[in-house]
Amino acid sequence: MLFGKKSGIKNRNRERYDRVRRLMWIKCESCGKLVYYKDYKDNHYICPMCGRAFIMTPKQRFDLLFDDMTWEKITLPTVSDDPLHFVDRMPYSERLIEARKDTGCNDAITTADGTIGGIPATVCILNGDFMMGSMGRAAGDGIVASIEHAITQKRPFIMVTSSGGARMQENILSLMQMARTTVAVNRLHENGIPYIVLLTDPTFGGVTASFAMLGDIHIAEKGARIGFAGRRVIEQNIREKLPSNFQTADYLYEHGMVDMVVPRSDLHDTIAKILAVLTKQTRAPKEINIATPATDNKPARGMGETAAYDKVLLARNENRPHFLDYINGIVEDWTYLAGDRTFAEDPAMGSGIGFWRGIPAVIIGQEQGRDIETRQKHRFGMANPDGYRKAQRMMRRAEKFGLPIISLFDTAGAFAGREGEERGQSQAVAASIATGLSIKTPYIAVNVGQGGSGGAIAIGTGDRVLMMENAIYSVIAPESCASILWKDNKFKASAAQAMKLTAGDMADMKVIDQIIPEPAGGAHTDWQSSMEFLADAVAGQIKELQQQDPNKLPLTRGEKFLKMTRDVESVTK
Repeated sequence: MLFGKKSGIKNRNRERYDRVRRLMWIKCESCGKLVYYKDYKDNHYICPMCGRAFIMTPKQRFDLLFDDMTWEKITLPTVSDDPLHFVDRMPYSERLIEARKDTGCNDAITTADGTIGGIPATVCILNGDFMMGSMGRAAGDGIVASIEHAITQKRPFIMVTSSGGARMQENILSLMQMARTTVAVNRLHENGIPYIVLLTDPTFGGVTASFAMLGDIHIAEKGARIGFAGRRVIEQNIREKLPSNFQTADYLYEHGMVDMVVPRSDLHDTIAKILAVLTKQTRAPKEINIATPATDNKPARGMGETAAYDKVLLARNENRPHFLDYINGIVEDWTYLAGDRTFAEDPAMGSGIGFWRGIPAVIIGQEQGRDIETRQKHRFGMANPDGYRKAQRMMRRAEKFGLPIISLFDTAGAFAGREGEERGQSQAVAASIATGLSIKTPYIAVNVGQGGSGGAIAIGTGDRVLMMENAIYSVIAPESCASILWKDNKFKASAAQAMKLTAGDMADMKVIDQIIPEPAGGAHTDWQSSMEFLADAVAGQIKELQQQDPNKLPLTRGEKFLKMTRDVESVTK
């Protein structure tokens, strides 16, 4: 904390605290530097010397998040004090009196209504300055009442947390707030209300183990410490020194627990962009304006052996657009959402929300990478179980908000490795197929390059399956097929021809619903035209599906796949 108890001054006497503030200089207890108070305030109560973000008061937080610093506080229920007549070094009742005097708040929860990006929203703040933001009966009642208010008013609900956990002075009554707040959150989800959780420093204990980790979107404020048990407790328990970044916002991002880590100054705009998609605001289609990267245009080795193998080489062309290229070219107000909420963030599986030709949508897909560094990072688009579980999470978010889901699949297959097997690769792929077949929202799947094995079909079970003209779809790579069946890799072109893996073959076998044309020479020769063809084809399919009853989509989608592969002989002879 900064040189003090509240926003920066260590002094029990409130009047002296105010006098010292007016002296204009404070000392950062994190880095020890003297800081001009106005600079500290203008920097959103972040030390400009070391970047440490300190606890904001509810008013400061409301001013930061709401448009034009305009908001209206809502009245929350009150409860009796000190139900257990708890006494430690001093009576609990006296601790409450002191906390109320210091903060000006009745308890740890304060809630207000306002607009964020012009969208009406309710923001509920768990104030870390009030008895460390601990959750007792009053806080639990405040959270439940705030959620009920958001449901009644049909407002997105943003929960801002800063807490040490459950309040010890209320013992089991405090523990029960974990269940009570979870009931309220379940009702938010049942009513289709967007629920965004903003995790700030510090957030621990029963708060993280209940309502704070049940959001549709988890945002960690940069610099926040977040966890269940405290660092000291864990080190004592396991008798090991933990990593320096343990339980930081970035650590949670790497381990799949939060969607993003956002600096305090960017929170308003980030939340506004998210709410615009989740509340399905209207947008004019984004104009596609993208240049084709320079390439030597040399024909790939093996071109001309068979027509099918030519398609294989075009699908693998290193200059071909990939998932993030399509996102950057087509999608407006893109927000990348990370993590499977279980183990890790898998960069091989991209996911997020944005406006596709003006249509708010959830978009997923495999990213292959462009150079050596990014290809290693994304593992050439071969996802681990964490990536497929993230895809399932995004499918369910799309269903909750009635947003279409767009899948751009492009992979040689699911990643084959020890970690994948240990974390359940087969189960993750199977569950992704099942989730995609069951969601009650329009689902467009597009093969934009390599449709390899279960890694592709895991995110390929759409109401409509589209395929770029020079993409391929197969159970195994033709090189591997040749090695296994021909006993020689040199027969790869013959294998490709025999496997019937081109878009034309897929259309003949009724495996896909539409072929998206590519420029002469392939998608890699003209990114602008390729993206226009893809964007318009997907938008057209979405608009058609949005005219149908979403509750009937899983049935018709299932019937589509049940019929698939029947009567194939009549179209392949």
